[in-house]
Amino acid sequence: MPQNDRRWCFAWFQGKPLGAGTTRAALQKDAKWKSGDTIRVAFVEGDNKLQQRVRDVAKRWTAPGLANLKLAFVESANADVRVTFHSGDGSWSTVGTTCRQVPGGQATMNYGWINADSAEDELRGVVLHEFGHALGLIHEHQDPVAGIQWNREAVIKDLSGPPNNWSVEQIEFNVLTPASQDDVDATPLDAKSIMMYPIPASWTKNGFSTDTNTDLSDSDRKFIRKQYT
Repeated sequence: MPQNDRRWCFAWFQGKPLGAGTTRAALQKDAKWKSGDTIRVAFVEGDNKLQQRVRDVAKRWTAPGLANLKLAFVESANADVRVTFHSGDGSWSTVGTTCRQVPGGQATMNYGWINADSAEDELRGVVLHEFGHALGLIHEHQDPVAGIQWNREAVIKDLSGPPNNWSVEQIEFNVLTPASQDDVDATPLDAKSIMMYPIPASWTKNGFSTDTNTDLSDSDRKFIRKQYT
């Protein structure tokens, strides 16, 4: 996979120190919404077509039989989730209810590489992924039972350059350090999960790799339904 195609998301735990050992999870327990909650979402910017496409995809998480939550798209920038489209800033989201700790007027979710005319698979994949974070889900590769054998030097070499340009601390936080089993509700690794980003074989010591996922897997659906019944 060409290096400039490795678009990884940054998971932002507002109010938690970067690099703390207990801030990553399949679903972060202390960032979980209550079943039945209404999550208010506002677009800070973006044209109407792009906003509508994001809205339609995000609601897949709360379709009948999935999460017992409601995404209410509102006009106010005082919403729980505030969405921007800053090109060059990457794609990222706060995790679960930690969005409530972000000062009003600041974004809690950003899309750095989609626009109104983006291909359906590309837009669907990143929107489902970021709204998965907003519901409390973390990167699948940091599942504490995953046991991925990382080639640390290769991961750092690639992610410290474009398009991510991450520090070693950010790479450790978002990729290399697994979640604490005490802090998470987790299931066995699901390589098809929308929360799993593409992993080239060069990043692992045993050749393990994953492709780009663009839709909810069966395990994603079962897991989010169980978490928010």
